[in-house]
Amino acid sequence: MRTAFKEWAIVVDALGHSEQIIILRKGGISEGRDGFKVEHERFLLFPTLFHQQRESVIESAQARYDEISQSFPKSDRVRIEFYAEVIDWRELSSLKDAERLRGQHIWRDEVIAERFEWGRKKEIYAMAVRVWRLAEVCELPVRDSYGGCKSWIELEENISSGGAQSVLSNGQFEGKLEAFRTALQSVAQLKAGT
Repeated sequence: MRTAFKEWAIVVDALGHSEQIIILRKGGISEGRDGFKVEHERFLLFPTLFHQQRESVIESAQARYDEISQSFPKSDRVRIEFYAEVIDWRELSSLKDAERLRGQHIWRDEVIAERFEWGRKKEIYAMAVRVWRLAEVCELPVRDSYGGCKSWIELEENISSGGAQSVLSNGQFEGKLEAFRTALQSVAQLKAGT
């Protein structure tokens, strides 16, 4: 696997430690006029240290950030521990829809509102993902091609997903997926490529 999705390190930690199954994405400046698209159904999670992560998450996640930030690799390295599979996703065209997911993720309400309002299109994407812990953690050099405000990147190295273990049991994952779908039952389900 070489396709990777850039996300805040604290969110990758929450996904990898079964705190949430949701990724919310507006899209980066480098994603062009059409903004973010769910381009891949399987991808590695590429933790980043960009922006003001600590202040943008709820209090319990801030405490977790303080706990783990000392173990982050140096800025010229990235540690890949997880991959994700998109099980469901929705394009949320109202902030009210995004607010229905409160309690299912670690972002603060104000951050969701700011992301929703940013740019020309008033929408945000919500992906429900199943996360898998890789059999071997990979620490890689950060390449120039990985930089910039974009969601999707291609790694120069191939990462094996063989032997990966789901971070949630089937029952635990189904419970969280049901909560996601129930919260967004009025929002039409989308599939990758549509």
